[in-house]
Amino acid sequence: MGFQDMDYVLSRSARTLTYRIGEFVHVCAMYLGIAVLVTIAACVVVPSMRAQFNQLYTGLVQTLRPEAVKYDAYSQAVWPADKTQPALSEDGEDLNQTEQQQAVSTYQGFMKNLRASVTGQPIAGVTAAQQQALRSYLARKYKIAYSVAGALIHTAFIVGREKNLDPQLILAVIAIESRYNPYAESHVGAQGLMQVMTKVHKEKFDIYMEGTLAVLSPEANIRVGGQILSDCIRRRGSIEGGLACYVGATGPSDGGYGAKVLAERRRIALASGIPVRAR
Repeated sequence: MGFQDMDYVLSRSARTLTYRIGEFVHVCAMYLGIAVLVTIAACVVVPSMRAQFNQLYTGLVQTLRPEAVKYDAYSQAVWPADKTQPALSEDGEDLNQTEQQQAVSTYQGFMKNLRASVTGQPIAGVTAAQQQALRSYLARKYKIAYSVAGALIHTAFIVGREKNLDPQLILAVIAIESRYNPYAESHVGAQGLMQVMTKVHKEKFDIYMEGTLAVLSPEANIRVGGQILSDCIRRRGSIEGGLACYVGATGPSDGGYGAKVLAERRRIALASGIPVRAR
């Protein structure tokens, strides 16, 4: 093969290679352009679709949610944003205090205490070690979630402070009455953690928008049960007499109920290291 033929072959090969490379670059540029266009379209369309889906989801949830829980901790609170301002009715008139209280959902209170438990908020007068020991004891013995045990402890201490009751007495009553099952129900219709009779104490649930259904909420049940226990102790003049009243004993014997509650309170106090209050 002569030099001219060789130059021709090399030149032709170079042109072919250049053409292939150009074609490859052209195809890459085309696909890159398509990708850019798709990305731009996605950035414009997806947020709009996401907003539409969120609106659709919210509408379905509000429509299908049962009436009794439409104002729980996951939805908008019914209290005014500024609690210093009066709530207004639909015709613009001020709601009185009782009507405002009726707008309260018991699930908001318990969720607040559950958040306090999860975030490790302290309890006044109780060390962190005592609080942890008490939570561990209740969670382990009664097979409940550690965070829920903490929420119930927070609730018991809040109610105990409000009603001048030993919080560990409240926790002991819960242990004997329901073993920490918020959905427990006796053969006579007593319900919830502290086995409250809604037929007898119906008016005590008037402050809750759920009415007597709030008995199945831990927060409302402990509040109402604590009020009943406090009234019983005040009426009978002692914790022992109050416990007999609480269980409905009319005679001299309560069937050992009071002894069981006080024994459990001693075990709770021993496990937590928190001193037992006189009342």
